[in-house]
Amino acid sequence: MTAMRIAIAIPCYKVTRHVMNVIAAIGPEVEVIYAVDDACPEHSGKFIEEHTHDPRVRVIYHAENQGVGGAVVSAYRAAIADGMDVVVKIDGDGQMNPALMRHFVRPIARGKADYTKGNRFYRPESLRGMPAVRLIGNAALSFINKLSTGYWPIMDPTNGYTAIHSAVLRQLPLDKLERRYFFESDMLYRLNVLRAVVQDVPMDAVYADEESSLRVSKVLPEFLGKHIARFFKRYVYQYLVRDFNIGSLYSVLGTLLCLAGLLFGSARWLHSIATGLPASSGTVMAAALPIFIGIQFLIAFLHHDVSSVPREPLCTEVVDDA
Repeated sequence: MTAMRIAIAIPCYKVTRHVMNVIAAIGPEVEVIYAVDDACPEHSGKFIEEHTHDPRVRVIYHAENQGVGGAVVSAYRAAIADGMDVVVKIDGDGQMNPALMRHFVRPIARGKADYTKGNRFYRPESLRGMPAVRLIGNAALSFINKLSTGYWPIMDPTNGYTAIHSAVLRQLPLDKLERRYFFESDMLYRLNVLRAVVQDVPMDAVYADEESSLRVSKVLPEFLGKHIARFFKRYVYQYLVRDFNIGSLYSVLGTLLCLAGLLFGSARWLHSIATGLPASSGTVMAAALPIFIGIQFLIAFLHHDVSSVPREPLCTEVVDDA
């Protein structure tokens, strides 16, 4: 087995108070640390270069702010060019413990996953420091994310503590990835298109003195629209273009039956209003029965979708893990 070359990606935007402690806590198993100055008003890149003596640190500068996704993509491109095997992304605000990194790398090194991400919902004790608004918002986003990405066992989709195999990175359309807060969710959608295996890693929620610019009330409507769009894209590609399977049949028949029942029932209801004559029990059953059967078909489709989560990693080569 060969040793795994591990890189760290740190998006840097207003993190000068914590980023040096984050870098100092990164273990010797990491070969390169990419610190991406995303047009930071605090000039975090220069700050890092002036205060670190770690030869592993490489600062990447953005002339314009591209968001967390843009910063991570720049680090991904650099890691691919440098021949890294795994890229771990952590934030520079001190809310992600670098000591947990080996738990993210191990499933990839053992050929059990292509992509790992943090999950702050795994243990009840991990939620004690999480504000109630974040808890509710993340729970809602997690369920919506399951529908849009197809990764039903995955929770906490906005968690930014991640690790990915570089072989999977090379297959991803990096130029199409979302550049801002939807980046993590878009990654999961793109990974499902590739049929990559994603695994959650339990971790605790940590909130330092950094004030997050992410507001659930602001991003939830935007996220909802993007999730709906990706659900239909995934459905078309997975169930109509790439394959037409029993799940495709369930979804098509279920949708048609529900629409037929609704249209027929609506037409008869309008007719009853116009004529003043109540609909017969047979008419009511003729409208309700297709809807009932259609709902059962749609439930069967969801069951099939849940059972179709990717389970065979794209990268099965086992290497020495951290």
